[in-house]
Amino acid sequence: MSGHLAGTDAGLPVLVLNAGSSSLKYQLLVPETSHVQASGIVERIGEPGSDVPDHRAAITVMSERLREEGIDVDALKPRAVGHRVVHGGSTFSDPVVIDDDVVARIRELVPLAPLHNPGAVTGIEAARARFDVPHVAVFDTAFFATLPAEAATYAIPRDLARQHRIRRYGFHGTSHHFVSRAAAELVARPVEELNQVVLHLGNGCSASAIRGGRAVETSMGMTPLEGLVMGTRSGDVDPGLHAFLHRELGMSLVEIDRLLNSESGLRGLAGVNDFRAIEERIEQGDADAQQAFDVFVHRLRHYVGAYMAQLGRLDVLSFTAGIGQHSARVRAAVVGGLEHFGLSIDPQRNATRSSDARVISPEGSPVTVAVVPTNEELSIARQAAALCRETEPA
Repeated sequence: MSGHLAGTDAGLPVLVLNAGSSSLKYQLLVPETSHVQASGIVERIGEPGSDVPDHRAAITVMSERLREEGIDVDALKPRAVGHRVVHGGSTFSDPVVIDDDVVARIRELVPLAPLHNPGAVTGIEAARARFDVPHVAVFDTAFFATLPAEAATYAIPRDLARQHRIRRYGFHGTSHHFVSRAAAELVARPVEELNQVVLHLGNGCSASAIRGGRAVETSMGMTPLEGLVMGTRSGDVDPGLHAFLHRELGMSLVEIDRLLNSESGLRGLAGVNDFRAIEERIEQGDADAQQAFDVFVHRLRHYVGAYMAQLGRLDVLSFTAGIGQHSARVRAAVVGGLEHFGLSIDPQRNATRSSDARVISPEGSPVTVAVVPTNEELSIARQAAALCRETEPA
């Protein structure tokens, strides 16, 4: 059921769902006030010994948990259900109200995101069967649909790329969209006037260059493996590494894929991917942790410099997500020594811990350096609510 498009009164919550292959994250929140009424996660869906055999059962478990918190989500009837979908390919460049055709097209994109889109499809189908309200898909790749051809195109045979949809898509787009708008609010300037670089630094890391509110570059590519050093992902490596590992070590493509996605990055360099543990070990003089930190920062500075060159002028540099929001050491290391380019950090402001968006550059700095907490669930809820208002019959 796709549901009708009425009942979008402000004040009613939106239910935001993020369905993975074996998990269902949920949050019930009011877009206009940002008030979160409830949130949680159902795990081990379909795993041996689990009491949650599939996503329909997970929806039931979620509803029961909400009822225990005093929220009857069925009786409440949220104005919409917003679904996070990782990959929209070239098909979806904006949020879309879900119908059977949309589900079919998301399923067609599974080869581009085999670890993520299947869970999204099953979660959408389960939720549509339960909630007769509008359902909206918000795509991680959508914000980067505006990449110019020269940024999105790999230098491989054109026909091969077209036939198999091989291009740079980018990910974490919902976060980059939210943070770029929040940064504009922070500096009290229209987003259309600003050139921005956003650094989303968590277990997964990505950078973006944004001109006038539109993405013109991003570090992730056809898959989330490209770009920055991450918790367990290598980021950029010589493409010839794959052939070397196969030829010299006899590794299979599956083994190489696992190595670069799950056993590399900070974990590969330091043995752990928890950035707090790496910083603690640096304080203890651990050389491997220090090198992991240095490689991580080196790659970040590389991208910041490249994006400044692409933009021609930088107005705001924003740090977000777990590492970006909480590691003063990373922020100082990324910006340190870039005063000639208008970038600097006030040490006291940088050291101040806060859950609010804040400026950490000195007063009068040519480039504003900011810490802007991301909120992908709120962004999804707002986009879902806005789309429902646009499509509601007069």
